[in-house]
Amino acid sequence: RLRGPGPGDSRALHAASSSLQEVMLTSERYGVRRLPFSPLSDGDVAFFEGVMPGRVITDPEELEPFNVDWLKSVRGCSKLMLKPQTTAEVSQVLRYCYERNLAVNPQGGNTGLVGGSVPVFDEIILSTVLMNRIISFDKVSGILVCQAGCVLEKLNEYLEEQGFVMPLDLGAKGSCHIGGNVATNAGGLRLLRYGSLRGTVLGLEVVLADGSTLDCLASLRKDNTGYDLKQLFIGSEGTLGVITAVSILCPQKPKAVNLAFLGCQSFTKVLETFTTCRAMLGEILSAYEFMDEKCMELVEKHLKLSSPVAGSPFYVLIETSGSSSTHDEEKLNSFLERAMASGLVTDGTVATEDKKIKASCHFLLLWSLRERITEALTHDGYVYKYDISLPVGKLYDLVGDTRARLGRRAKNVVGYGHLGDGNLHLNITAESYSHSLLDAIEPFVYEWTARHNGSISAEHGLGFKKKQFIQYSKPSEAVLLMQRFKAMLDPKGILNPYKMLPSSS
Repeated sequence: RLRGPGPGDSRALHAASSSLQEVMLTSERYGVRRLPFSPLSDGDVAFFEGVMPGRVITDPEELEPFNVDWLKSVRGCSKLMLKPQTTAEVSQVLRYCYERNLAVNPQGGNTGLVGGSVPVFDEIILSTVLMNRIISFDKVSGILVCQAGCVLEKLNEYLEEQGFVMPLDLGAKGSCHIGGNVATNAGGLRLLRYGSLRGTVLGLEVVLADGSTLDCLASLRKDNTGYDLKQLFIGSEGTLGVITAVSILCPQKPKAVNLAFLGCQSFTKVLETFTTCRAMLGEILSAYEFMDEKCMELVEKHLKLSSPVAGSPFYVLIETSGSSSTHDEEKLNSFLERAMASGLVTDGTVATEDKKIKASCHFLLLWSLRERITEALTHDGYVYKYDISLPVGKLYDLVGDTRARLGRRAKNVVGYGHLGDGNLHLNITAESYSHSLLDAIEPFVYEWTARHNGSISAEHGLGFKKKQFIQYSKPSEAVLLMQRFKAMLDPKGILNPYKMLPSSS
């Protein structure tokens, strides 16, 4: 039952009060007020208990982690979380919420970085955590069909046993859900080789705001019949429908994987190394990541990871994936010889994915130096995070200009990301959150990005934090059309309100 705090609930009451205060502060800053959705009643809770007995969460302490985002920067005050196991249950829930005008916050692994995965006020949390069943896998075509709550790393482990891999790899793979990945059009570490989810997702099953189910769960590589409706929901951040199942094309697992971790003396050298690398490695190049020396300092300081390459202003992580170890090693060695001889690279180390413990540890360490930068930053203080795409030649200029602008007001300003697809992660740390520091960063970062023909969100989405800045990347006509799609598919606005799009009023 839904109940008010009792005599033993002072801690929960304090947490709820703190949550509400933080929500109000956030709402005031972004000019957001609670929309006139219906408040939750005991009758609502009783209905949901009838639909999914034992999977209705009302305990404030149990709800707490699902009300707070991964960065602990956005907090909602939802009083109810639902854990459906089937599409039919999701349909029942949304049909009821639509009739009752109850707002719903779809939530996967809650690893988002822009406040899109948690409530803003008291929206019902609809979690896909129990929708984790693999429906089918075709070894001939490489097509996987699964429920939206499958964890990315678990899917990859399953596929590796079949000789395949997921076309997506993220630092949050141990927690994130494939449905959330698709809903945010997540990019990640393999995009250079396998492309974006807009190309690898073949079909979706989606429950719309009124509870109706759209079954476009195709398992065909080619289907040219009418509008490609699935694209509406890829990257829609749960505002148009709740993704319940995914059909995705998976590549075969490479037989030979190599890593090179290199030091470069300037960002110009990083760019020249990429040009040479792409020309010489060709089809086996699967990742090209860069990070500055500040990133490495934070990883070593906070996570105690020791880099085998030191003393460089910039570092590059190159991955090759192919079918012949001899062929790939020859190509990689030829590239490294060229890079060293021409002065593009001053130091480096190489690792091969191997079952031998020593080789495997070295391989994992090199990836950890890149993948755990986000974790290291959270230990450095409050983090202001920006996910930008820019022409690669301008990629690092934003970091230098931001450092110059902020000076000592920031603790650290670092830049890293997927250089192969022009994606910069600009991160600024401070001892604690500051309105004045945020005002110095925003809208400066977005104006700078727009001036250089970039995008204010390369792969993280807009969520709650960036929705009011969409005009820096999209013309007003495009935003208006998006609002029309939203109004058509969710006329009452109950799905993930306050997110992604500015108010149409």
